[in-house]
Amino acid sequence: MLESIGSPLLWGITIAVLLGLLAVDFAVTRRPHDVPMREAVGWTAFYLALPVAFGLVVWPMYGSEVSVEFFTGWVVEKSLSVDNLFVFMLLLAAFAVPPALAQRVLLYGIVGALALRAVFIALGAAVISAGSWAFLLFGGILLVTAVKVMRDAVSGHEQAVDIDGMRSVRLLRRMMPVTKEYHGAKLTVREAGRRALTPMALVVVAVFMTDIVFAVDSVPAVYGVTDDPYLVFATNAFALLGLRALYFVLRNALSRLRHLNHGLAIILGFIGVKLVLHWAHTVWSWVPDVPTPLSLAVIVGVLVTVTLTSLRANRREAGVPQRDKIGVG
Repeated sequence: MLESIGSPLLWGITIAVLLGLLAVDFAVTRRPHDVPMREAVGWTAFYLALPVAFGLVVWPMYGSEVSVEFFTGWVVEKSLSVDNLFVFMLLLAAFAVPPALAQRVLLYGIVGALALRAVFIALGAAVISAGSWAFLLFGGILLVTAVKVMRDAVSGHEQAVDIDGMRSVRLLRRMMPVTKEYHGAKLTVREAGRRALTPMALVVVAVFMTDIVFAVDSVPAVYGVTDDPYLVFATNAFALLGLRALYFVLRNALSRLRHLNHGLAIILGFIGVKLVLHWAHTVWSWVPDVPTPLSLAVIVGVLVTVTLTSLRANRREAGVPQRDKIGVG
């Protein structure tokens, strides 16, 4: 049985607060509108303050180790969620989602991601309870993912979305007719006397499908930081809740974080090695176990480094045309 700080009361309070925040988000997005930067920054600051407050409350109640595990797991999930946002951005562009409807699509994606993470977290806890070999399994998954992400990053492979090639989209189109135009936030409408799907339904399903892929990577990653199911769920919830607002803050900057995938590959690889070492430590006590504070330092260091190198590369690229122009003159 895994040790957890999650008492029934704490779980109840957490879920109630989560549902309340989601209800507020649905109320905010009920009237479609293109989100101005001031509104997006305000909600982003709010959702960044929540996990900080949570971690500071946990510290005196459960100790510094639990608090550091939470903050480390949250940083991991937040960094992975930024990559999730980039895929959402590609989907929104591929489906030509009107700007006013973008936040409702993102919210559906967040709800789907939370539901899927809850399922994967429960499955992960069950697997870990079955034996320490689970850490070896999770470590292997992360190492394979890290290699794939790094290979794509080094090769300069551009992520793209092929709507017609998506099985879920093709299946929906065979099952029901699809309208050519969006009808607000409606998923279905009655057209020519029969029920039809809107493009909104297609993009929501596509987002759900990507949520599954990200859940496979993110849940093992945070289990590499803590094996407390409650903390794993809390880190995922806090990382996902602010994605809707963060998208509108970062939508112009996401494409400029050109080295983000390099950093994510390093982080996933590091946590994968950490999990393998943890498994080995349970078998051979002389094998070192990577402490959580060191993990936090490495993860933050990698994120800061790839951000700085991305900014430097962008400045260097922006300066090339200018120098060429001067040279021609």
